[in-house]
Amino acid sequence: MDVDEAWKIRSSAELNVGDEIEAWHNGKLFHRGPVTQTVAGVDLFWILDARTGTRRLIDAEALVILRPAGRGSAKAPSRAPLRTPARTPAETSHMPLFQAPSLAG
Repeated sequence: MDVDEAWKIRSSAELNVGDEIEAWHNGKLFHRGPVTQTVAGVDLFWILDARTGTRRLIDAEALVILRPAGRGSAKAPSRAPLRTPARTPAETSHMPLFQAPSLAG
């Protein structure tokens, strides 16, 4: 199993309330935070976005969902290749997928 695959969530059924996740799209981090609720039967779940403090509905089929590496854990594999280089706040996009200007028709 690839180290990066060990952290990938394939379905919201793999999540529990309180699990920390990151939601990525096209190599950009869109949301990060703890799961607050899962929706049974579909790959949707709610998180409390760490950046904005607001609730976000996350579609596990539309985004790449990862578990962040354990902070300070010696056994946690490195996910450095998935991380984008450090950027200034102006360069960092946390815009939800449905509002991304490049994806608008």
